Amino acid sequence: MLTKEEMHEFEKDLLARKEQILKNLEHSHQKITMMQNQDPKDEGDFAALATETDIDSRIIEQQRKELNEIEIALGKIKNGTYGICEMCEEPIGKERLIVKNYARYCIGCREINERENQS
Repeated sequence: MLTKEEMHEFEKDLLARKEQILKNLEHSHQKITMMQNQDPKDEGDFAALATETDIDSRIIEQQRKELNEIEIALGKIKNGTYGICEMCEEPIGKERLIVKNYARYCIGCREINERENQS
């Protein structure tokens, strides 16, 4: 079980990461808007612009997923279920939370979940 101090540290880290992602998303949206306003001169410019926009869109999608996971973790901190596995309801190891502070499953259940999702 996590101490109040540890819980506070995880919350602080989650909030800092949330703020960083929001800044990244804003910057990416501005960059995409700027790229969309460009007038490609030839097919090479158009291809480069399309590739860069696609990459930025994928990064935005990944950051939004992470932001969603962070929001879930922050909600769990508020309702007192942070650090508890959603499958087995056992505590998630502190070491795992240090590596992935928005983890929803312990290591064993994560592996089971990933195998089931691959099927």
